[in-house]
Amino acid sequence: MKMREIKYIEAVNEALKEEMERDKNVFVIGEDVGLLGGGFGATKGLLKKFGPMRVRQTPISESAFTGLAVGAAMTGLRPVVEIMYLDFITTAMDQVINQVAKINFMSGGQVKVPLVIRAPYGIGTREASHHSQSLEAWFVHTPGLRVAMPATAYDAKGLLKTAIRGDCPVIFIENRMLYFKKETVPDGEWLVPFGNAEIRREGTDITIVALSNMVPRALEAAEEVAPEISVEVIDPRTLVSLDIEKIVNSVKKTGRLLVLHEAPVRCGIGAEIIRQVVEKAFDYLDAPPLVLAGANIPIPFSPVLEDVCVPQKKDIVEMLRKITK
Repeated sequence: MKMREIKYIEAVNEALKEEMERDKNVFVIGEDVGLLGGGFGATKGLLKKFGPMRVRQTPISESAFTGLAVGAAMTGLRPVVEIMYLDFITTAMDQVINQVAKINFMSGGQVKVPLVIRAPYGIGTREASHHSQSLEAWFVHTPGLRVAMPATAYDAKGLLKTAIRGDCPVIFIENRMLYFKKETVPDGEWLVPFGNAEIRREGTDITIVALSNMVPRALEAAEEVAPEISVEVIDPRTLVSLDIEKIVNSVKKTGRLLVLHEAPVRCGIGAEIIRQVVEKAFDYLDAPPLVLAGANIPIPFSPVLEDVCVPQKKDIVEMLRKITK
């Protein structure tokens, strides 16, 4: 199989292009998705190839264009909405929570909403509180939505194609700190199923479940402690559906669990993962399962303070040694 190197953002662009070529019902809508290619270039070149009917540039009005996309999806089209920053989805929460997530249920399954909402997030770009939030737990908490958080270019493309082809609404959260990292991937197209976690590194002493940009950070920390601690690193890839079976099987082997994410630790997805692990594998735990996550404060603009608010490699190394002591 021929291999090549691409960036995460290029993988997203490829997925959109391939799905728009495959299915004329797929269209893209959002701010600056036309000539500018979206906030970070994910839709670059799509306007020229598919025209303004399928690449819909909008005013700054997330509630309006998300609502438009909901209606379009109900008619059988397959919109892919781009929210320039995940933070801005808050202005469209009525459409997302009260409409997108509920229409299929409230119609008794008669109306499907094949809608994907893409949004970048991530801490480290020095953009302060209004552009640095990690909101995945809100959507995991909302019945009717599926949630994906790919950590690699391979998964960004494969999961996005799966999301676009599905009949369930998906919140597709991309970490902008990963956008321009290169990765070796196969040529052609591929799909990645939801609900299938990936073991990024095998180990026997402790299990780390890491989300998105915490995956490479966890791998770096695991490498640093390798002579003394054998760390297994699991990337869930999707939070709804969550592959809890793979996580539980890992914990049964290692006896210890650490969950890593950027979102504030309070009521984050780490708490839900630990709840499920305790229910299913309590007797296998040799130490209390812990979450290492963001601070419970708005993200500051100062680079020094921003870095303190989210786990760094040194924090992960320290926690690994503490749990396995």
